[in-house]
Formats: sequence, C-alpha cells, structure tokens
Amino acid sequence: MKTSKVGEVMTSEVIGARQETPFKDVAQLLARHRISGLPVVDADDKVLGVISETDLIRRQAAKAERDRGGRFRLPALRRKVRISTAKARAMTAGQLMSTPAITVHPEQPVADAARVMERHHIERLPVVDEEDRLIGIATRRDLLRVFLRTDEEIRQEIIDEVMTRAMCLPPHTIIVSVHDGTATLEGRLERRSDIPVAVQLTWRVDGVVGVMSSLTFRIDDTRPPEKHPSRRVAHHWLPER
Repeated sequence: MKTSKVGEVMTSEVIGARQETPFKDVAQLLARHRISGLPVVDADDKVLGVISETDLIRRQAAKAERDRGGRFRLPALRRKVRISTAKARAMTAGQLMSTPAITVHPEQPVADAARVMERHHIERLPVVDEEDRLIGIATRRDLLRVFLRTDEEIRQEIIDEVMTRAMCLPPHTIIVSVHDGTATLEGRLERRSDIPVAVQLTWRVDGVVGVMSSLTFRIDDTRPPEKHPSRRVAHHWLPER
C-alpha cells in the first residue's frame, strides 16, 4: 500500500539561520517570511537546533524579569532560572536555539512525523538526508495536507490498493463509499477473519478519518471446528472356551 512520506509533503525551500545570526535578524526573518520557527545550521548545513517564536518571547520575558531584578527562590525552579538567564542574555541564534534538534528523514511516513510532533510538543521538524544535512522542513500544516484529499481520491485508493491489490478481491466484491473522509465498506467476504484485515488496511489510507464496516462473511473461520460424538460400532468380545 502507498503511504505518504515526509519528503512528499515537506517544504523544500527552508529559511534558516547560522549560529552567529544576531537575535534581531532572527526576529526579522520570522516576521518577513511569516513563519513561526526556523532551524539553525552549521557551515555543512547540519542542523544544530531550532528557534521558535516561543524562544523569542521567552527571551524577552526573561530579559524583562532580569531587568526588574526578579528572582525565583524555589529550589525546584533553579534549573529553569539558569535557562531563563541564558535566554535573557542571548544575542545570537546559537545562544537562543533549543537543542538537541529533533529531525526526521524524507522516507519516514507522515503518520510517524505527526507522532513525533505530538510527543515532543513541537510545531515543525527539520528534514535531513542520510548525512544529516538539512533538505527541507515539515510543519503541522504540511502534514495535514494528506487530509485535504477529496473523498473520490480516497475511495479510489481503497478500491485499488486495499481491496484489489492487498486483498486480491474480484471487482465489485466490496462496495466502498467515502464521505468527509469516513469510509464505509459493504459486501460479503469469504472468511470472517478477512473483515478486520479490510478495516485495518482501510484505516491506513491517507486521508481516512474513520471506517464504518457493514461487511458480512460466508464462513466463520474464527471458531474452532465442532467436535461430533464418535459413531464407532461397539465390539463385544466373546469369552474364551
């Protein structure tokens, strides 16, 4: 089955910064290109870290707190204080960036990239090649493109890739309809065990947000065969004389 890869949805033209890029230049890049973050790379285009609007805001907030002479006194906050102090003094992208950079490769499935974003609570992922050099960037908006497919495109892929290619079913065995990304499967399969397979494969199609199954079966192969009582003829032995 075809699954969308990060390389198919990523943005190839990446706005980045160097470690020595001044803080104000970073802010201007974000504003000029209307982006919410950018990667920081070295001379070999290897990703060192990422800067987001949140980093800039925290820097300004920490600077304001330092200027007022504010101090955190709780021991649990000491590490955060040290980080905030460093951010407040940051003058370059290298000092401001968040590290280590979390990256993905172009051949990774879009679903995997989405899980990485969710797990790390980030908005963008630098895309790197086999030598860890920056080749693109994937944002949440980029990953959501797979859900912008039309219902007819999704329906046709379910028929071609799932029913015909993966499950080797004759044409028109299963009736597939898609509405607002929700796929409905109707028809009769040979074995009951094929039903969850059809449903799971349909779920994997890019753009599917739900699956409704009205599938039936001819043979229930999920139950053990019934054991019938023995019909052997009893033998009566005569006593020896």
